[in-house]
Amino acid sequence: MQGTPKQREEAEEERGGVLMEKSGDAQDVVAKEIVEAEPHPYAFHVSGPRNLCSPTWRDNISSSWKDGNYKRTVIACFIQAIYLLELDRQENRNADNALAPKWWIPFKYKLTQTLIDERDGSIFGAILEWDRSAALADFVVMRPSGAPRAVLALRGTLLKGPTMRRDIEDDLRFLAWESLKGSVRFKGALEALKSVSEKYGSGNVCIAGHSLGAGFSLQVGKALAKEGMYVETHLFNPPSVSLAMSFRNIGEKAGFAWKRFKSMLPLSSETQVNNEESDKTIGFGLKNWISGLKGPPGVGLGKWVPHLYVNNSDYICCSYTDRDGIEGNNAGKENVGPSSTTGQVAAKLFVMSKGNQKFLEAHGLEQWWSDDLELQLALHNSKLITRQLKSLYSLPAPQPALPR
Repeated sequence: MQGTPKQREEAEEERGGVLMEKSGDAQDVVAKEIVEAEPHPYAFHVSGPRNLCSPTWRDNISSSWKDGNYKRTVIACFIQAIYLLELDRQENRNADNALAPKWWIPFKYKLTQTLIDERDGSIFGAILEWDRSAALADFVVMRPSGAPRAVLALRGTLLKGPTMRRDIEDDLRFLAWESLKGSVRFKGALEALKSVSEKYGSGNVCIAGHSLGAGFSLQVGKALAKEGMYVETHLFNPPSVSLAMSFRNIGEKAGFAWKRFKSMLPLSSETQVNNEESDKTIGFGLKNWISGLKGPPGVGLGKWVPHLYVNNSDYICCSYTDRDGIEGNNAGKENVGPSSTTGQVAAKLFVMSKGNQKFLEAHGLEQWWSDDLELQLALHNSKLITRQLKSLYSLPAPQPALPR
């Protein structure tokens, strides 16, 4: 290098500065790549079940789906996929980085239909069907015994993004009238379940939901049972009708809050009712749940036995665990005969109790595929659950119009 020693020294310092600047940029790039490489907390391999294998050729002989724990775990994963379908939509994820598919692909299922809420465009449910092509690729030549041909999974309330308002409206609908039939989601879910049941047979179809989604699943499954179509039903943390009754002690405050909320909702001129009539409707709705009226003649609920998964620390569903209604605990027994007192079982109630838990933990979906899960099974045919399972067959009370 030519020039005076001082010039050469200045040139070396300048070049060194450039190199340090470039090195700093490289460090930023590496740091950014490390951040981007961090797994998403809802990724299947991060928060999904552990030590759970996908179907293999051995399932052609001895199916994992015959194990109640395996079935509960997989169906809970399907519901988690519905939550993530909506989150993928909100966060504009594409096929390369979507989170939801990883929650059904390992079990050899595929997405065939999404259920869209026409009010806000959100995804509240989906139909997953057995993926024969994927199964054959792993030498599973036929669907394992006990594995449903199709599953309709419904998510619960998602307190994020534009769908939060519509989710809460349906939550309030249930609290006010103990019925979700007025929601467009009920209609969409019923049509989808009926269609797939007619296609594959109701014995090959399953419906499942969590929280608010469990409420829809219960009422949609019940509506099909009324028509003689008995679909396997799995309800995780289902809202109890007794939840609404528990508001008696704060009825005045709840009524005031509801009036305030109702005043902000647009009511059509054809279906608008005054506040006095609305108050009577709410009271009449609560009495319907308490009265335990029987359904119309010819409706046999004995053949339809939904599976309820509840946590004692979850105030939304803990009323199902009323001690007066448990005929007997049979830990670990999936297939138990009907009650000796009535000859029929209203539901299979799976209860988890870990002492005092925070609400979000007790109401969460992730608990139902945890490794340390211990459940008690009770054949539940108490007056409480019978009221809750049969109440929709009583004459419905007129409902004030909510936005559809």
